[in-house]
Amino acid sequence: MAPIECLADKLEAPALDDRSYRVIRLPNKLEALLVHDPDTDKASASVNVNVGSFSDADDMPGMAHAVEHLLFMGTEKYPVENAYNQYLTAHSGYSNAYTASTETNYFFEVAASSEIAGSDAPTNGSPSSPLYGALDRFAQFFIAPLFLSSTLDRELKAVDSENKKNLQSDNWRLSQLNKSLSNPKHPFHHFSTGNLETLRDEPRKRGVEIRDEFINFHDKHYSANRMKLVVLGRESLDELENLVADLFSGVRNKDLPENRWDGVQPYTEREALTQVFAKPVMDSRMLDIYFPYQDEEHLYESQPSRYLSHLIGHEGPGSILAYIKAKGWANGLSAGAMPICPGAAFFTISIRLTEDGLKQYKEVVQVVFQYISLLRETPPQEWIVNEIKGMAEVDFRFKQKTPASSFTSKLSSVMQKPLPREWLLSGSRLIRKFDPQAISKALTYLRTDNFRLTIVSRDFSGNWDQKERWYGTEYKCEPMPEEFVKAVKEAGNSTASDRLAELHLPHKNEFIPTKLSVEKKESEEPAKAPKLIRHDEGIRTWWKKDDRFWVPKANVYVTIRSPLVSATPANTVKTKLYCELVKDALVEYSYDAEIAGLDYGLGAFTQGLDIDVSGYNDKMSVLLEKVLVSMRELEVKLDRFRIVKERLLRGYRNWDFQQPYRQVGDFTRWLVTENGWINAQYLAELPHLTPEDISAFFPQLLRQMHIEVLAHGNVYKEDALRITDLIESVLKPRALPQSQWQVRRNLILPEGSDFTYSRTLGDPANVNHCIEYYVYVGSIADQALRAKLLLLAQTTDEPGFDQLRTKEQLGYIVFTGARLAATTMGYRVIIQSERSPEYLEKRINAFLANFAISLKEMSLEQFESHKKSLINKRLEKIKNLGQESGRFWSHITSEYFDFMQVENDVAHLKPLTKEDLVAFFNRYIHPLSTARAKLSIHMVAQLSPKAIAGTIDSAEQKGKVVTLLGKYLNSLGLAVDSEKLEERFEDVDVTGGDQRGIIKAIEAYLSEDIKLEDGRAKDVIEQGQQLLGTVLPSLGIEVLPANMEDGEDAKSDDVPVTKTTTFIENVHEYKAELQVSAGARPVKDLSEFEDMEPKL
Repeated sequence: MAPIECLADKLEAPALDDRSYRVIRLPNKLEALLVHDPDTDKASASVNVNVGSFSDADDMPGMAHAVEHLLFMGTEKYPVENAYNQYLTAHSGYSNAYTASTETNYFFEVAASSEIAGSDAPTNGSPSSPLYGALDRFAQFFIAPLFLSSTLDRELKAVDSENKKNLQSDNWRLSQLNKSLSNPKHPFHHFSTGNLETLRDEPRKRGVEIRDEFINFHDKHYSANRMKLVVLGRESLDELENLVADLFSGVRNKDLPENRWDGVQPYTEREALTQVFAKPVMDSRMLDIYFPYQDEEHLYESQPSRYLSHLIGHEGPGSILAYIKAKGWANGLSAGAMPICPGAAFFTISIRLTEDGLKQYKEVVQVVFQYISLLRETPPQEWIVNEIKGMAEVDFRFKQKTPASSFTSKLSSVMQKPLPREWLLSGSRLIRKFDPQAISKALTYLRTDNFRLTIVSRDFSGNWDQKERWYGTEYKCEPMPEEFVKAVKEAGNSTASDRLAELHLPHKNEFIPTKLSVEKKESEEPAKAPKLIRHDEGIRTWWKKDDRFWVPKANVYVTIRSPLVSATPANTVKTKLYCELVKDALVEYSYDAEIAGLDYGLGAFTQGLDIDVSGYNDKMSVLLEKVLVSMRELEVKLDRFRIVKERLLRGYRNWDFQQPYRQVGDFTRWLVTENGWINAQYLAELPHLTPEDISAFFPQLLRQMHIEVLAHGNVYKEDALRITDLIESVLKPRALPQSQWQVRRNLILPEGSDFTYSRTLGDPANVNHCIEYYVYVGSIADQALRAKLLLLAQTTDEPGFDQLRTKEQLGYIVFTGARLAATTMGYRVIIQSERSPEYLEKRINAFLANFAISLKEMSLEQFESHKKSLINKRLEKIKNLGQESGRFWSHITSEYFDFMQVENDVAHLKPLTKEDLVAFFNRYIHPLSTARAKLSIHMVAQLSPKAIAGTIDSAEQKGKVVTLLGKYLNSLGLAVDSEKLEERFEDVDVTGGDQRGIIKAIEAYLSEDIKLEDGRAKDVIEQGQQLLGTVLPSLGIEVLPANMEDGEDAKSDDVPVTKTTTFIENVHEYKAELQVSAGARPVKDLSEFEDMEPKL
């Protein structure tokens, strides 16, 4: 056997990177990047395969995606379908995968050691190492997957459910519209996700054995030489190399060529100079310009598109956006290269239009081409490239670690690019040279005869005459009018004498950081909490000098506490509108800071206003002062007010068109909070607000407040105090006494209660229902109870997913776990599904009742494994400065100030016994517990069978089903005796959706009444089941799956009989009946955090 080849053992890495790297190639030509991180608490691996949806067969779209799903369903060495995920869950891990155009990416992460986090036990790459076990199971995906027939239908339903989840998503709809209107000879034209029609029903009609097709796809496209592997662990590089050689040498090498589509482009002359008008689901207005562009994968040293995107996408003075925003035509603009596949790319410019901008979209396009003419006329500027290049170098030099699986997944994808292996970490991040010829060539693609427009609006132009096949997007496609084409050409050929004077190149960026020094003082252990360095009636300032990441960055978080903000929905909307107006006024100024790595945020939250400034600390105070002054001196201009208000109004209206699972949590939060509002209440207030309302409101808001500050990072104590003084001196507020602060409280669900709140979804075209099933547990401050809740969430994580999604196929979105509110906590299950919320509720009850048995029968070894896994998750190391700042700030804003929460959780987890958890489950969670308190939120789709059923009575439903089945049998050439067929249905609960009973009635009719041979009868039944899945819901009948009723996965007798629920009809009355929790209080006196002495 050929030796393992070392391709690189020194990679260009960030200055603070303490990892070591090696790139190897196995004899089977599988290439691997090995990463030794001695301090990591998570190991990870990712395989990227150079095959994706572009390789789907034309008559079976979605194949690559379906194969990705099926690889998780068992291998020859590990045939149990959920063995992989069970193993990962037991070792603090998880996995995921995605299918893209030319690649499929699989990844996982797992505990780096079999010991509890914090111990120094060696791993040595031994078979007992969690990484070894995970990697062994993972490698088998690519060696010997089973493609089990028993899992095939279920996983195809999972793919179908994933597709249905996206049907009302404008991102997916508009992306597919662009693809569907592209060159049919290029695979960009494909529908990539797939559904039951493309992957099962249509192929079966053609006589295709679909399992064989998936096996053939894997065999044809999955080859070791097309795979890039990244493995990260504590093990040494030699140990990792031995692991990879041992476990991945069995992957077959078929010497397949790189997937390329040379000689054909996504757009041809037919697509050029056309305009597509598309109707979105949400109320949005976009103008997208698509230029066919060069593939830049070999131009990694100069990356000319970054020069173009920097200038075309600029938001400062002289830019396209600055001009069209001043005209009232646009709110935002982005630009950049969009790689399609090797050999093809687009350069895209996307503009968020206002109502006036939509009417003037032709003028907007002309402004874009005038700016492009300016770039052609002006030689490529080396100082601009140096600015981009310099910031890229600073960003890379101080790049911090990311979560293990994010790192391996991204790097395995990067490895598919033709980069020198030494540059895998830096290649796409750094610009290495100024190449004016490459920039000039790149500009040649941005021509007036080489683009297509897409105009997205719900009411413009209004006469859409076509529907896209896969998502149903309404659109109209037509050639651009001749006058428009002529005007664009004139704009593209404009010169300095006739070009808009307002368009010019940006000035030099004064926000580029120059002070990048960090004083590094080693300490035995990083401080677990910030110090309280100012504490008076008006202000609390928390500070921590970074003592673990050593980057020249900081995060400053400010809360302006005011009871005015959330006193009424109108006040909350005024505050949000005020924040949006301030940000709108700062766009040109703050853009330079943004591209120099310094960002700010401003927003409303329940206790007041939040301001944050994050990034390189050098010029941080300059930006913060500008934000504060803008807040104080905001001039509410009528033209900008109208535009910003309309944008906010659309946001509130569009809320109803989100995925149901993204909506349901807001209603749960509303129903468990003493004071709070929902989207509909905000929407009711906004239309009535005037500029005068905002002008009168915000000075009141800023007049009296309490200020809370966290300064964390490369800042000294004096810096933090100066920042506090800056806030105080600019805003000059009166102190808000603590007696006037809002007390955050949650509602307590009474013992033995069961509430249900039902809400019809606002999107009439959405087919998915959603449920959040919430069981109240108690006070979030009860650390012993919290530990039990977290451990329950850990133990139900994999079984919940396996049962409710994988086996029962209730929907693509399935989540089980803890819900932590301001002062209370509970256990929740969220499912988004085509099944009714009532049915989902029954299945959740059945899952929990069955889990009670599993928990009781769980071995001590399994229980301890779950405990260890959870402890390792809780003790997982913070990866970067932002994570630590976020953790500190969450403890501060919670008002518990429990900076040792992780350690406290672990201390309460360690002594827990299985008996403790069983007792906890039986009291608080079990559906038959008389003590448990539950709240269910039902989000009901307008297209649901339940809604349809209101117009059809049960006798009519049954009659129509029998008639349709008779027509179906007739269509197959079978004799139909209507009287006998009706008799077979006398005792069948058609209205209740008893599909099993319906099928048994048909089976009896076929075998006993018309004596049909068994083989033919089986075919008739199989095809008939597909018909029932469509017909029954259309008649208002909720379908009970026939394949689940006989099996062990969803037996009707496994549903426990629970107490009758109380439906919430009046939310005010419901809240008035409930007790409220105690408010949040510090876990220890704040004086214990104080450090008031001046720093020497």
